Amino acid sequence: MTKDNKKQNTSAMISQNKKVYHDYSIEETFEAGLVLEGWEVKSIRDGRVQLRESYVLFRNNEAFLFGGHFSPLTSASTHIRPDAQRIRKLLLHRHQISKLLGKVQQKGYTCVITKLYWKGPHVKAEIGLAKGKQTHDKRQSEKDKDWQREKARTISHNLKR
Repeated sequence: MTKDNKKQNTSAMISQNKKVYHDYSIEETFEAGLVLEGWEVKSIRDGRVQLRESYVLFRNNEAFLFGGHFSPLTSASTHIRPDAQRIRKLLLHRHQISKLLGKVQQKGYTCVITKLYWKGPHVKAEIGLAKGKQTHDKRQSEKDKDWQREKARTISHNLKR
């Protein structure tokens, strides 16, 4: 196997939480590692991950992924009892945790998982420092997105002529 073949899987997307971008405005993102068990890595490789209701929980100056669903494979090992929604530890630097914790304690801020991806042989999570959107903000975001889509359609249509 050549070096080029090894680097082929360096930043492949595993799962993305698109609902986060609708409900929150992401102000800052951080990259964190995940502490996973073997069956969870097998589930990730099979694409059995769901981040829809997941968020970051802080306990004893440590960060944890709460609410992520990793569906166990039936062909995985039979001598373990997999828990699909167990709390998984996130690996962050101490100064990143203190920064996130300070912001989360302010009103309106929360930490959510925006996506999971491969970085080399490791699974990484992108954590977003998010502030909740109100209904009128969500409507404005939809209008902006529709306008950008319409503008791109018009430009594309004019170029075809």
